[in-house]
Formats: sequence, structure tokens, C-alpha cells
Amino acid sequence: MRKYIIMGVQGCGKGTQAKMLKDAYDLVHISVGDIFRWNIQAHTKLAARIKRIMAAGELVGDEVVEEIVRRRLDEHDWNYGFILDGFPRNRRQAEFFLESYDIDAVIQIDVPDRVVMDRIQARRLCEKCGLDYNLMFHRPANAGTCDVCGGKLIQRSDDNESAITSRLKDYHEKTAPILELFKKKELVVVTDGTKKPDEIQADIRRQLRLT
Repeated sequence: MRKYIIMGVQGCGKGTQAKMLKDAYDLVHISVGDIFRWNIQAHTKLAARIKRIMAAGELVGDEVVEEIVRRRLDEHDWNYGFILDGFPRNRRQAEFFLESYDIDAVIQIDVPDRVVMDRIQARRLCEKCGLDYNLMFHRPANAGTCDVCGGKLIQRSDDNESAITSRLKDYHEKTAPILELFKKKELVVVTDGTKKPDEIQADIRRQLRLT
């Protein structure tokens, strides 16, 4: 069984790398961001609160995030392991996780802030089927229209410059320092997120001794 955490600023490519590992090793990809968005789409009790917080570029409170992660991991549908994306984001969350679960490695994808800003502002989402696009790497055949369902492509409300700047600041002040906690346990592998996805994946697998 393989249990990993993948970390890095939003837009660094965590989702892409997590999916590649998931497909190759039959892992369960647990994305905290996807869980939040599902709550919003399903109009759950958490939806309105989460939507307001995310639109402002802020992070959801520790208690809510910890409960969501605990519930998801308690489903125990990860027979071959999991890769956790979007958690932990501060020292309290990291300590909570280490007290409750054991992991094999923390994968850190390192990307400069300016690159992240450009990537995120180029993201688009189909409002009908939810498919992700990026005007830098994955353009639709027809501008503004989803290739799959023909739906309208929109920019997420929290992908504006002020919200991105707020998230980057929060990451550097709260999330980056907890990597030191994992490094003390010799759990962290670092990869250059500015390279091509296949090259990043190959480097991750090499460091995790999966190849």
C-alpha cells in the first residue's frame, strides 16, 4: 500500500501529477478542493460558507477541513493506497494528520509564483460538464466552447489576480513552513514543476523508487 501527500502552490500541477500516479498504481486521488466544489454543486449545508471563503481567496477553517478529510479517509476505499491533494495547509492540520495516519512520502512540486499566476489566470472551466482547460496548454478547438459538450467556458471566481495573490501569500506563510515538519521525518521529495508533466512524473517515480 502506498500513501502519499502531494503539495505545492495552487496551479503547480498537483492534480495532473496525482492523476498520473493514481492511474499507474491504482491509488485513490483525494482532492480536498474537489470535495469542496462537490459540496457547492450539491448545495450542501457547507456550500454557501465554502463558496464565500473560496471566492475571497481564503482558506476554509481547520475544523471543517479536518472533518472532511477524516470522513473521506474513513471510507477505506483505498485498497492500494491514496494520494492526498490539498491537505495539510498549515501546521495544525499537519500535526492532526501525522497523529492519525502514517504516510510514505510528501511530494513537493516547486514552481515560482510568477509562473503560477500566469497558469491560474489561463485556466477555464466548462460550466456544463466541469471539464478543465488551460489557454496555455490545453486550448479548446473553438474559443470559449467545450470540446466535449459544447458548454460555455468560464473563469472560476477565485482565479482573479487578487485572490491568487492572497492564496500565494497564505501558502508561503502557513503551508510552506510545515514542509520542515515532514522533512524532519525524511518524508519529502522535491521536483521541479516547471518541466513537462511527463518529466515531472518520471522524476517523482524515480525519487519514490517506483521505477
